[in-house]
Formats: sequence, structure tokens, C-alpha cells
Amino acid sequence: MIQGERVRLRALEPSDLPDYHRWLNDPEVVRHLLIYAPLSMPDEEAWYEAMRADDSQMVFAIETETGQHIGNLGLMHINWKDRTAELGIVIGEKSQWGKGYGQGAIRTMLAFVFGEMNLNRIYLRVYADHALAINAYRKCGFVEEGRLRQDVYSEGTYHDMLVMGILKQEFPAAGST
Repeated sequence: MIQGERVRLRALEPSDLPDYHRWLNDPEVVRHLLIYAPLSMPDEEAWYEAMRADDSQMVFAIETETGQHIGNLGLMHINWKDRTAELGIVIGEKSQWGKGYGQGAIRTMLAFVFGEMNLNRIYLRVYADHALAINAYRKCGFVEEGRLRQDVYSEGTYHDMLVMGILKQEFPAAGST
């Protein structure tokens, strides 16, 4: 386990898949994710097995200090040569939205990837109109690096995506050690 201030990151287990299945089939949860079709349990199980065999990604379960599984946080497209990775997060338990768990999980992950994995840059993509997420990412030290115009089609319209990133040298300045 990776212990943070208010959260723990732990290995994703097969027993977590029903939570993930429920969350990723909730339109409110996936509204700002790149998931657009319903997912079955066999889909989730196949994803889990593929993820475990792929060294270019890592996914962790996010737990509260009481041990409640509330979401997942992962690194995708890990580039071991250039020391970069893309971050993705979902807080699936809607009752836990707005309580700072996402920021806590991100800061915990950044401390791990910069301190233990020796990565140099973490980036993410976020809907340009998702102000709450953008604000949370900024509080964790991410800065806007670019805009992908009309990059995603969702809910009948095209949406811009922002690319945000943080460098290892910038992380302590975000107040996150």
C-alpha cells in the first residue's frame, strides 16, 4: 500500500471489479471520462487481465482512511525511456465527491512516481469545461500545456480537451511532499 495523508493507494484486486463495473455504467460518473459505451463484467475482467500483463500501465484502488474503496487512479502510456506517463482518475463513489479525496490520491501518486519510480513528467487530459477537475489539478501543481480543439465527441457535441502536466522539479513547490 501507498499511504497518503487522507487516502491509501493499493493494488487493484479482482474483488474490486464489481465496484468499477457499477461506477463505469453510471452516466453521471463517466460524464467527463472517455468511456461512452456500457461495460459488462466480462469486459471488466478482460480489461483487468490485460492491464496486469501490460508494463506500460498501473492502476491502483483509492481507499479512504476507513478502508472504503471509492475510486481508481492509474498511470497509462508509461514511457520508461523518457520517464513520462499519463494520469487518469475516477472517484466513483458519488457520496465522496467534493471531499478532497481525488487531490489526496493524486498527491500521493505524484510522491510515489517522482520519488520511487523516478518519473520526470506526468500529464493528463481533461475536458476544457470541467472547471472543478481543472481547479483540483492546479492545486496539485499541474499547469496547462495545451488545448486539443474539438478532440472528443460526447453528448451530441465536440469538446476541447486540455493537456495539463507537472514535472518532478515542480512537485514540491505544489506543497505536496
